Amino acid sequence: MFQGTMTALVTPFKENNDHQWVVDEDAYCAHLDRQMEAGIDAFIPAGTTGEAATLSFDEHKRLIDMTVQHVHGRVPVIAGTGSNNTAESIALTQAAKSLGADAALLISPYYNKPMQEGIYQHYKAVADAVHLPQILYNVPGRTHSNIEPETTARLAKHPHIVGIKDATSDLAHLTRTMMQCPDSFEFYSGDDATTLPFLFLGGSGVISVVSNVAPKTMKKLTTSMQANDFTAAKKAHFSLQDLSDAMFIQSNPIPVKAACALLGWMNGTLRLPLTSLHADDTKRLTATMRAFQSTEEKLVLA
Repeated sequence: MFQGTMTALVTPFKENNDHQWVVDEDAYCAHLDRQMEAGIDAFIPAGTTGEAATLSFDEHKRLIDMTVQHVHGRVPVIAGTGSNNTAESIALTQAAKSLGADAALLISPYYNKPMQEGIYQHYKAVADAVHLPQILYNVPGRTHSNIEPETTARLAKHPHIVGIKDATSDLAHLTRTMMQCPDSFEFYSGDDATTLPFLFLGGSGVISVVSNVAPKTMKKLTTSMQANDFTAAKKAHFSLQDLSDAMFIQSNPIPVKAACALLGWMNGTLRLPLTSLHADDTKRLTATMRAFQSTEEKLVLA
């Protein structure tokens, strides 16, 4: 249903007259334009990279609405609608559907630490309630739970659950899950650094952090894999490796927001409890961006 390079969008903020940090809609739309010019295949607003945990319900809906309206059908919009509260996930997913999103991405419940049956029932409840294509999101590093292959296979039978974003970076776990799911079920990498082997195993694309700053190179990787041009894909993979690593020297989205600020695209402000990138890590990130080598694009720091 969806494939290629899909960007997990950052959310820029600005200070208003009341000294509150609000969504910078102009910077956000400019970011969407850059991404579309680079050929990005889909957008994910209001996800983890978009600091969804600190957005109000109204801000969350506004980001989805703004994305849908701005892209105007040119690029699919997969709205982040996950929560550790099943009722809230249903409400956000219903809102995404009413606003015209093409699909929803839902993270596994975090903090609660449900068992596998609880994870299954959570996703099933949302899928039963909202007739919209839905993508599971397995990221144990944030949720402290893992969607086991058997649970994914059960959920893959639901007509509204079309795929999974796998951010485990565990290719053995991915293989076991793929073996148990139907061919129609889609797999999306949620780990930039392992995108190439993920696609080689049969993944449909990547939901990427690094494509916020290097969209053309990540796009080259996925299109090359689709064309079975493994030499070009490997070259793009190697060129992205250091940059992908740098995006996670601190908690996402701290480094990628800093990178966007270094490029002059937004001010890089984060909402608490996230704090700015440490000075030493900023130096490392700056050096990595300056050293980035790609035949597809060059990162020009402001």
